[in-house]
Amino acid sequence: MANFLFVLRSNDHEKATRCFQFAKIAHTKGHKVNIFLIDGGVDWAVKGRDGSVKTTTGDCVADYLPYLIENEIEVGVCTPCAKNRKLDEAEFNRNMVLDGGPHLIDMAAEAKIFNF
Repeated sequence: MANFLFVLRSNDHEKATRCFQFAKIAHTKGHKVNIFLIDGGVDWAVKGRDGSVKTTTGDCVADYLPYLIENEIEVGVCTPCAKNRKLDEAEFNRNMVLDGGPHLIDMAAEAKIFNF
């Protein structure tokens, strides 16, 4: 099976929905999945964020993110991006941890990458 890395750099609901949708699809097909949140994407790490905003296709973050949390899909959260937004790891969903560029590069070296 393949190794996929999904990088989300936006807090936009449509981009987040697509990122989490494709990550879920890849995981359900048996592929290895990692997600990394950078820039505005780090906002999605916070527990309780409203993921119910529907996209033009009628789906939303809440259709996919719970699966990723329940299945403990690893999500790295850019440390400086989060810290500069005053986000604390204690606020994050349980599968999301502060992480850095060196780990992102290591994951990217071994994966097919999707950017959102």
